[in-house]
Amino acid sequence: MSETPPNTLQYRFDGPEDAPVLILGPALGTTWHMWDRQIPELSRQWRVVRYDLPGHAGTPTEAFGSIDDLADRVLALLDSLGIERFAYAGVSLGGAVGTALALRAPHRLGSLALVCASPRFGTPDEWRHRAVVVRSTGLEQTAATSPETWFTPHFRATQPAIVEWAVQMVRVTDAQCYIAACEALAGHDVRADLGRIGVPTLVVGGAEDTAAPPADARALVAGIPDSRLAVVPGAAHLANIEQPAAVTDLLVTHFSATWSEPRAAAAVTFPTPPPVPPQPHAAPAAAGTGTGEVPDVEATALVPAPVPAPDDRLTEGTRVRREVLGDAHVDRALAAADDFTGDFQDYVTRAAWGEVWTRPGLDRRMRSVATLTALTARGHYDDIAHHTRAALRNGLTPDEIKEVLLHAAVYCGVPAAGAAFAVAGRTIREELGPRRE
Repeated sequence: MSETPPNTLQYRFDGPEDAPVLILGPALGTTWHMWDRQIPELSRQWRVVRYDLPGHAGTPTEAFGSIDDLADRVLALLDSLGIERFAYAGVSLGGAVGTALALRAPHRLGSLALVCASPRFGTPDEWRHRAVVVRSTGLEQTAATSPETWFTPHFRATQPAIVEWAVQMVRVTDAQCYIAACEALAGHDVRADLGRIGVPTLVVGGAEDTAAPPADARALVAGIPDSRLAVVPGAAHLANIEQPAAVTDLLVTHFSATWSEPRAAAAVTFPTPPPVPPQPHAAPAAAGTGTGEVPDVEATALVPAPVPAPDDRLTEGTRVRREVLGDAHVDRALAAADDFTGDFQDYVTRAAWGEVWTRPGLDRRMRSVATLTALTARGHYDDIAHHTRAALRNGLTPDEIKEVLLHAAVYCGVPAAGAAFAVAGRTIREELGPRRE
């Protein structure tokens, strides 16, 4: 486990101070208010702690590198509050955090509920593409289309106020933190680890969820030894908002039946937090009670990752190659390899991606600039398409790619740059759609 980070999460309490602790984790692009409709019932017998993700609803914009990193921040929050033993429920990304907590701190977790969660959300390329879109065009498009995934058509048609509230939650999220979450979800895959989750687990799926379909819920139940499944009719991805009564009943029943620690043993004296500035994004017609705080946090220096040891070059190179070029491209390259070309693919992965691309001297943005320039100079236009996609993933905007190629025109020649412009422009349109002025 990495060094425990300082608490950087905004949080609030609901319920009796002497009750056992229940943590509620939010989905990507939402705030703790997504749980408002569960609070009146859950807070009758639980000391409920809700937290916001980094960059959401005013939480400090300290992006996390992985789901494990975010789970460590949740544990740091609980440590700062003196909470040792707790139950946990999370929706979507919040559910991914729940699986990480069950794997990283099983001695502290008494019971678990995973709502509209998955052992692997879609494919890594889908998340990296979403990160590219947000990095290039902002969050407005993502905010406008999120309700199509979050809610069923009937709910969207009959609950316009809640739909607009959902759009606003995404719209005010910090874009860089949203991008970091996409990249963390691209790396989330606990399918091989589910058998190590030993805590009693409820898996709740939405019958009409397309982001984490019922098949994903069944995969969780098939892998987690002590688990049971409930599929909620008439619900998409944010099932607890769309079908609040059904989800609340499932959670109350599950936690009441599985929490094993005596109530007195879980009691804890909580610090009195200062008030949180008013938040304008509470769910319509749903009010919670309690207080929260945003602790003071000192910025920590970013330390470059060490260069991998020689024995790790192929493994590390494969990881970086997939993150930069995408799984689909790498899978095609490896599938095309045979006895004659297989060693060459290993060499490229080890030398280019495991040795050079992992060096700390340049970040990936700078390496994309250098790569596009070199490919233009040499006329490797097929590779320019692949590395234009890689540049977008690595944080270059279309305008920055344009400037790279304009600069290359001076030093590499106008014909070479002209051909590169044609390939890069086509690739950017394929990735992001037509550009809007």
